[in-house]
Amino acid sequence: MDASIISALAALTGAAVGGLTSGIANWRSQRSQVRAQWILHEETRRQTLYRDFIEDAAKCYIDALQHDKADIPNLVSLYAKLSAMRAVASKQVVHQAEDVARKILDSYLEPDKNFVELREMAIDGTIDLLLGFSHACRDEFEKMRPVHF
Repeated sequence: MDASIISALAALTGAAVGGLTSGIANWRSQRSQVRAQWILHEETRRQTLYRDFIEDAAKCYIDALQHDKADIPNLVSLYAKLSAMRAVASKQVVHQAEDVARKILDSYLEPDKNFVELREMAIDGTIDLLLGFSHACRDEFEKMRPVHF
C-alpha cells in the first residue's frame, strides 16, 4: 500500500472521529440543557401549586376551627389542588396533603375554638397542621435537583 494512501486514510479517520466526538458532545450538552430547563419549569410549577394549596388549607383550617358549617367553595378549591398534586407530586407529598385535607374535615366536627384557644394552639404548635406537608415538599424539591460531581 502506498504511504500517501495510508496518510489520507488516517487523516480521514481522524477527521471522522473528531467530528463524531464533537457531535456527541454537542448532543449531550443540548440534552443536559433541555433537562435542566424542564426541571426548573417543573419545580416552579409545583412550587406554585404547593403554595396555593398551603394558602387554601390555612384558610379552610382556621374556618374549620371557628365554625361547624363547612366553607364548601374553599374546600372544593383545596380538593382541586389536591387532585392536581396527584398527577405530578411524589407519593409522600400527596399522602401529606390528603392528611391535611382529612384533618380539616375532622376539625369541622370538633367544638369551635375561641381566640384564647387558638392562641394556646399556636403556642404549643398544635395549630400547625401543614408541617409534615412542608417537609415532604422540601424533600421532593431536593430530590429533583441534579447531583453535581
